[in-house]
Amino acid sequence: MEVAELGEQLLGAWGEYRKRSRKNASRPELHRDDTLPYTEHRERILEQLHLLAEEGATNLAFPKRVGGGDNPGANIAAFEELVLADPSLQIKAGVQWGLFGSAITQLGTEEHHDKWLPDVMSLKLPGAFAMTEQTHGSDVASIGTTATYDGDTQEWVINTPFRGAWKDYLGNAALHGKAAVVFAQLITQGMNHGVHAFFVPIRTDDGELLPGVQSEDDGVKGGLNGVDNGRLAFDYVRIPRTNLLNRYGDVAEDGAYSSPIENPARRFFTMLGTLVQGRVSLDGASTNAAKAALAIAVRYGNERRQFNSATPGEETVLLDYQLHQRRLLPHIATVYAQSFAHETLLKQFHGVFSGELDTPENREDLETLAAALKPMSTWKALDVLQECREACGGAGFLAENRIPLLRHDLDVYATFEGDNHILLQLVGKRLLADYAKQFKGLDQRQMAGKIAGQVASRIYSGSGLRRVGQTIIDFGQPARSVGWLRNPATQHELLSGRVETMIADIAGALRNASKLPKAEAAALFNEHQHELIEAARAHAELLQWEAFSDALEDIRDIPTKRVLTWLRDLFGLSLIEQHLAWYLYTGRISPQRGALVGKYVNRLVARLRTHVQDLVDAFGYDDPLLRAKIATGAEAERQAESREYYRVLRESGEAPRSEHEEFKKRRKR
Repeated sequence: MEVAELGEQLLGAWGEYRKRSRKNASRPELHRDDTLPYTEHRERILEQLHLLAEEGATNLAFPKRVGGGDNPGANIAAFEELVLADPSLQIKAGVQWGLFGSAITQLGTEEHHDKWLPDVMSLKLPGAFAMTEQTHGSDVASIGTTATYDGDTQEWVINTPFRGAWKDYLGNAALHGKAAVVFAQLITQGMNHGVHAFFVPIRTDDGELLPGVQSEDDGVKGGLNGVDNGRLAFDYVRIPRTNLLNRYGDVAEDGAYSSPIENPARRFFTMLGTLVQGRVSLDGASTNAAKAALAIAVRYGNERRQFNSATPGEETVLLDYQLHQRRLLPHIATVYAQSFAHETLLKQFHGVFSGELDTPENREDLETLAAALKPMSTWKALDVLQECREACGGAGFLAENRIPLLRHDLDVYATFEGDNHILLQLVGKRLLADYAKQFKGLDQRQMAGKIAGQVASRIYSGSGLRRVGQTIIDFGQPARSVGWLRNPATQHELLSGRVETMIADIAGALRNASKLPKAEAAALFNEHQHELIEAARAHAELLQWEAFSDALEDIRDIPTKRVLTWLRDLFGLSLIEQHLAWYLYTGRISPQRGALVGKYVNRLVARLRTHVQDLVDAFGYDDPLLRAKIATGAEAERQAESREYYRVLRESGEAPRSEHEEFKKRRKR
């Protein structure tokens, strides 16, 4: 394998920016200090942010006119790598420049940019992103905070009308923020125009809360304790009319509202869509954390020996056990798939946010893609970190080996920037909408024919005809089944067919929902909500498999391509094995072929065993980035010392006799 070439491919289009960010993440002054209490951890993270700001390392996404780089893709790529320094550093940087600063950039106008962005970039103006409320997290449209226009003073009156409308879980809110971008219901001339964003000062330069602003500290959390998360509330706080971030909605001096987007629903989703970069970055950062854990666990698994092998005086390396291979290699395959899918997402993001591909259709596609991939990678990171922790035994539980601390810090990623299940529901709704579009414009005869073809396909699968056909073809020839399974066309057909079937079934069940009373329609949808989320998950898995397959086309080195093809097959077949009950139940796979899925997965992990170290080395994470004692070669030294001790003892003739061996000899007599 060409590890260096593969590593460059994994770095992606903005590889140079990733490398620069990794150099920063390797600096001791930016590393997490696990001995600090959370109060001191917060101050250390703030100091680290100042170091990044002084170097201009966080300005890539902002307009060149105010000193930025106008390079949104490079910005996200660099930002994701900070997770290896300290996830708290990454997240607080994300709050300051990826949420607070980005909201001003994307929702404000040039007047706002000139006024606030230079100080945001330099960290002279630390800020919070105040969207989530205690009673409304993912349901942003229903937030309770109000911004009511007072035409007499030309001011907005920001108010928190009840306890549940307190803004919560906000980074920079407990201590460091001097201002916040506050999302509130815009009310003018007696009309509520929905959620808009407002720039609201919250503290003086000395850190004192401004009149009418209330703040509470969220305190110690399950992770990310270097971030000062807190709550904010506003008791009729007044701000100038021009503090409305008015790119998509404005109010004149006389209180008249105007917007370039007439449809209120589309306006709302357009405003939220400008903030999609949080989901994009969490997808990449979660994948990076999973890579780091796998690099640690594989290094340890290649050096740690346990239980006697067939060779006298030797114990077996952990990764030579099939179970250990089964535990780690499918995760490596998934992380590769996530990496390639993330590169596709990042390119789409850059195209939209750089303006090169900024169309309503591309924005909608970007939002759907981010909503599909972010849940998969954040959940997978937690699975990988837990498996790697256990695969490293007691050593994996030590803070010095980083895995358990990463697990704690990344836990909240599953609900950051939108709860994963809610995001997948958005994807499912988009899939249903796209499914319905294929019938648009068809007359009754054409529609009947299209539906009949889909029904016939499902009947063919479910009747047993497909299973019978597969069994007859494969009879007495397991190689036929294996050849069918490793065929990429087969894998694609199985993965895509699952999505199509699930969506078609849900669409059929919901086809009369529009004719029902609202309550009955909601109840009908609720009956199929779990199925919809599972279909969206299957869709995301398909996207990852397709991204992996596309990436194979760019690999020039033949041995490397062969190994990566095996890894792609392992990813695809692991998904099929995971959902095997569905494939058997629907008749997509015969029992004979189904029985061979797991066996072929075992063959693949055994085949990949000799390449596993190269596969994780290609991630490009050296000792200063991993910073885990069990990944430094120390275990190999201990094992060598142990083997040498016993070798010398055996050769000296002074080794004590083994009662167990004596007992076995007596039994044989």
